[in-house]
Amino acid sequence: MKQPRKRTSNSRPYHRSKPRFSRELAIVYEDDAVVVVNKPAGLLAVPVPGSDSPSAFSLLLHALEPRRERALVVHRIDRFASGVLLFAKTMRDRNALVRQFLAHTPVRQYLAVIRGHLNPKEGTLVHYFRKEGMHQILSVEADGEAARAELRYSVERSLRGASLVRIALVTGLQNQIRVQLTALGNPVVGDRKYSPEEASERRIARVALHAAHLEFVHPRSGETVSIDCEPPADFRSLVQGLSPAPRGRR
Repeated sequence: MKQPRKRTSNSRPYHRSKPRFSRELAIVYEDDAVVVVNKPAGLLAVPVPGSDSPSAFSLLLHALEPRRERALVVHRIDRFASGVLLFAKTMRDRNALVRQFLAHTPVRQYLAVIRGHLNPKEGTLVHYFRKEGMHQILSVEADGEAARAELRYSVERSLRGASLVRIALVTGLQNQIRVQLTALGNPVVGDRKYSPEEASERRIARVALHAAHLEFVHPRSGETVSIDCEPPADFRSLVQGLSPAPRGRR
């Protein structure tokens, strides 16, 4: 695999004054064509129409404005997920990247903490669902309004009543990972939207979902750019809290 065309060694924090978001938006990769940020959980990826709530997009626009550069949306991740989010700087670069996402060629990997244990420990999930209001509803292939959702998973670590799972998206529908794992009977920890009983979870205050890895073809150089983002503190704390006690310390 080719190495990234350019890689920043240190994240650079940016803030917006009004409205102000309490956490930093860190740029983890940037060149003349693209910007990749590490989005904190709870921050919108893009603005909601009619709302002045901050978003990764608006914070990035504010950061690039002094340089007379702009940001263009390429893809999105859930508001309550953390991790890798890609933007383009020009329309030509955006169009090239969007074509890649429509063809499902970028490698998009998430880490998730889910309830229970999966058997087998790796596999592929395929479901069909359609959007009703703010939710994705499970459906069947024969439903003309349903979209096909596919992902691959592998269990990275067994926890107490839970599992740390790495998930590779094949398709990229809204809330896809959350819906498919809930359908399997293994909801993502903290996902109150699709598993209301998760409202009692106290070890993490959001969906335990982190966009950990992204690979895409650079729109100008044609080289593969590979980005990794370590999970934030709340995610790591959850995994630690659910880890089995060492032998002899039960």
